[in-house]
Amino acid sequence: MALKPAIVNVMEGAARKAARGLVRDFGEVEQLQVSRKGPSDFVSAADLRAERTLLRELRKGRPEFGLTMEEGGSIPGADTPSTPGDPASDRWIVDPLDGTTNFLHGVPHFAVSIAHEAQGRVVAGVVYQPLTDELFWAVRGGGAFLNRRRLRVSSRSAMADALLATGLPYRGKPKHPAYGATLEAILPAVAGVRRFGAASLDLAWVAAGRFDGFWEFDLEPWDVAAGLLLVREAGGAVSDAAGRDRAWNGAEVLAGNAALHGELRRLVGDALRGAGESGE
Repeated sequence: MALKPAIVNVMEGAARKAARGLVRDFGEVEQLQVSRKGPSDFVSAADLRAERTLLRELRKGRPEFGLTMEEGGSIPGADTPSTPGDPASDRWIVDPLDGTTNFLHGVPHFAVSIAHEAQGRVVAGVVYQPLTDELFWAVRGGGAFLNRRRLRVSSRSAMADALLATGLPYRGKPKHPAYGATLEAILPAVAGVRRFGAASLDLAWVAAGRFDGFWEFDLEPWDVAAGLLLVREAGGAVSDAAGRDRAWNGAEVLAGNAALHGELRRLVGDALRGAGESGE
């Protein structure tokens, strides 16, 4: 069985404490779904409560670290350099509730995502799915795990047998034509495509071999930081549509096992160019 490093224990402890509140609030959201007021304001409060718990617990475990959070923005740590943009310090990258829309509608598919960045590189991460008690975690150079079990990406080598995951842009997001083009290109080539609405879990499931690949555009660091490390440490490949190691910036995120990643990249890249996007 895998022995978790201390930094993973800090992230796990914080994620589990935040998750207890989310599970309690999720039960309330299911009731609010049928109320006149609706659950929107309640979910926003649940999100912020979870973030406050994570801030408190992560600061307790590593008070010198900075934080970048979806709701709270960036908070400097004790070792944050004075020069803006200097990556020399440690920081947490936190999404307290990935899958907010699912949570809002009482859909039981959401996660807490935390990554540890050091010297400008993500070196550890966890994605915790509270309702199934699944802790996906990874350490750079140390592998990826689900609870205590080592993870490996799937071994499927034929795109026709592949089950892929994606995310679709919602109202106000760009690239709707590009998404339509990629779906038109990929759907006939694969066994199926799923859109579950939580990018961190999509990437964790690629690492676990549940999905064979994943693509999405216009994500944020807190959406992908932990998940990308999980895929890489499980033996998968990650890139943008041109094959560059730039998925971190979220503009284009493609992930999958090594056998299928190249074909996924070709299909997405060709579709983007056909839709007037460069894919470069």
